Amino acid sequence: MPFDLNQHWNSSEINPFIIGGPCSAESYEQLYSVCEQLSELSVPLIRAGVWKPRTRPGGFEGMGKEALGWIQRVKNELNVNFVVEVASTQHVEEALKYGIGALWIGARSSANPFTMQEIAESLRGVDVPVFVKNPINPDLSLWVGAIERIHGAGIDKVAAIHRGFSTYAKSEYRNPPTWQIPIELKRLFPELPLICDPSHISGDRSKVFDIAQAALLLNYDGLMIEVHPDPEKALSDAAQQITPMMLKEMMQKWRMTRSKSSNIWYNSKQEAIRTQIDELDKRIVEAIGERMHLVRTLGEYKKENQVSIFQVERWDEIFKTRSEWGEDLELNALFLQKLYQAIHDESIRLQSEIMNNKDQVEGMTE
Repeated sequence: MPFDLNQHWNSSEINPFIIGGPCSAESYEQLYSVCEQLSELSVPLIRAGVWKPRTRPGGFEGMGKEALGWIQRVKNELNVNFVVEVASTQHVEEALKYGIGALWIGARSSANPFTMQEIAESLRGVDVPVFVKNPINPDLSLWVGAIERIHGAGIDKVAAIHRGFSTYAKSEYRNPPTWQIPIELKRLFPELPLICDPSHISGDRSKVFDIAQAALLLNYDGLMIEVHPDPEKALSDAAQQITPMMLKEMMQKWRMTRSKSSNIWYNSKQEAIRTQIDELDKRIVEAIGERMHLVRTLGEYKKENQVSIFQVERWDEIFKTRSEWGEDLELNALFLQKLYQAIHDESIRLQSEIMNNKDQVEGMTE
């Protein structure tokens, strides 16, 4: 029988909803051991990699069909539910054949519309929950498109998994979370369950708790965590897997939040603060509008006097002084840099229209 996502979502014995299990099903003994311990923690859904898409050939790529046999056996012996990753129509066929009750689609697959459409078509007429991980690249529309393709095949039990995004920049994370993208996804689709995968975001078991806690404070609906009975000996992603005991300790320490409170005094105070925020936001927008009006005037003067838009000294001055102003107000310097980069991009676009009647000149500053 398919895993009843709605039933477990609403009546799970634990909060948040947890998907836990090894990166890869490596042996029957390994799988049984971790599932037995997770079952004792009332984890409602066990993850286990069967086919492991590796970036380069030669690495451990999963046990394939043999692992499906182990999963089927453990599922019956311990009465637990499994979810496995599928990356092709053949994977879907094999997983369903072995009674897998839920499926997830990985980041490499969700980044490819052709693959997503093929998987979606193979699921048409099937009643099974499908979890869609974000694409490798930070592209919200690609993630939305992948989810829409699954919905379009008639699958109504769909959830999103946030596993972070690849980057060339130096980062403390394996896949930086880039929180604004999943938050925007939740804004667009408030009824879509959103699950965080702190294992793939962190790439380091010592950071899993902090990432998971951050997600819970952002009101995520659940977590997908890689759990292995002996992580140091794992055949894949050893550094980011935790033990069942570590998961138990995390579950005892998590601070939970709710989207709403029943405390009338809290709600009253919250609304008062939000009203003040709204008033400030209006003033900020009005101030930006005034700034852009001055930018247009500046653009006209530049055009009349044949002065170039690009002036690096001015950019250096803005970049330096705004960060200094922010220090006195305890504002994050990186935040201000990103804010003023966006403001400057728009300033250059406006001046470029005035000067050349063309779109924004990339890399220039006012």
